Amino acid sequence: MVPRYARPQMTAIWEPEARYRIWFEIEAHATDKLADLGVVPESAAKALWDWWATNPAIDVAAIDAIEQVTKHDVIAFLDWVAQQVGPEARFMHQGMTSSDVLDTTLAVQLARASDILIADIDALLAAIKRRAMEHKYTPTIGRSHGIHAEPTTFGKKLAEAFAEFTRCRTRLVAARAEIATCAISGAVGTFANIDPAVEEHVADKLGLAVEPVSTQVIPRDRHAMFFATLGVIASSIERLAIEVRHLQRTEVLEAEEYFSPGQKGSSAMPHKRNPVLTENLTGLARVVRSAVTPALENVALWHERDISHSSVERFIGPDATITLDFALARLTSVVDKLVVYPERMQKNLDRMGGLVHSQRVLLALTQAGLTRDESYRLVQRNAMKVWESDGQLSLLDLLLADPEVMAALGETNIREKFNLDYHFKAVDTTFARVFGDDA
Repeated sequence: MVPRYARPQMTAIWEPEARYRIWFEIEAHATDKLADLGVVPESAAKALWDWWATNPAIDVAAIDAIEQVTKHDVIAFLDWVAQQVGPEARFMHQGMTSSDVLDTTLAVQLARASDILIADIDALLAAIKRRAMEHKYTPTIGRSHGIHAEPTTFGKKLAEAFAEFTRCRTRLVAARAEIATCAISGAVGTFANIDPAVEEHVADKLGLAVEPVSTQVIPRDRHAMFFATLGVIASSIERLAIEVRHLQRTEVLEAEEYFSPGQKGSSAMPHKRNPVLTENLTGLARVVRSAVTPALENVALWHERDISHSSVERFIGPDATITLDFALARLTSVVDKLVVYPERMQKNLDRMGGLVHSQRVLLALTQAGLTRDESYRLVQRNAMKVWESDGQLSLLDLLLADPEVMAALGETNIREKFNLDYHFKAVDTTFARVFGDDA
């Protein structure tokens, strides 16, 4: 975790003290149920909760010191708690194994991280929606292969992003449900030394589902799906970020990141206003996606368990969620403050002499009785002259001067094919599909 790209609420989930507090809750809730079942005395559970009620600080350094001797983190924690609670603490962890604690804790952490990320996406969606409504009918050029294609609106571009992040949210909600499972099943997951009722009780207390079958560890296909979902969200972030980066290029300059008073763009060139935030988002997306392959490779463990996944998850759990949280917040700010230049959009739309209307003329010629190949040839021979003039010539003028095109369509019909509003007739339909009644 790099502090520069971290926010306190998400970082707090992964702090050692927070992790140890979840460990204690798992152990104490399990001891509660064991007491109900008559496996341990009720005084054992009471002693744990009485100590907890004093709201003790978790001495991370002391636990770490014990681990230096035990070479086992869960045992070090249990030893430290026993030192605080006294003899009754010996009834903790009855019939449990370390993975019961570690895997259930990771489930709690990832579920809590998911809640923050879902809230982040909600904030991003709100910002995108506001700007989409603002620019619903702002004309701009659509590009394919980076080349001018046909007119669209800037609002539709943002509506596309809204729909994409809505899908991201749906996937994340599903991934949260899949990852939020509890396993308290003992060695190799057989419940030989602990009643399944303990697992059910702990799951209920922690807001988790019961893992249907665990092999001492929670199956890692769940985690693979979770981190893959984060990777997809990161890619969606990058897609929108790259759109902004392209639109901010000097030759385009249809939109740009907000440049605050006193901000400096370059140490060498005082004129520079660089898309540093969206470039940063591209980099952060790569970091989040880097967690996906290790998570996939964690699925294949030896027999009922090994710990080859453990070191990986100690990295990717905090790093991926913390980085994605920061990236979503940064993208929300970029969208919210994005400076949009409708006049430049119109200027760019017009700069190629009306070439963006070529398809309408092509279709009109086919409807007038020409073959598609003949129609394409007539339009293209005029369009290429405009292209080679860098937009200095007008496609409309050339078509009006072309005897074959005029014979097929006539002046009025040709001129009508250059009506910009024609391209926006379905904007309302698109917005209704994306935003529903709010469109």
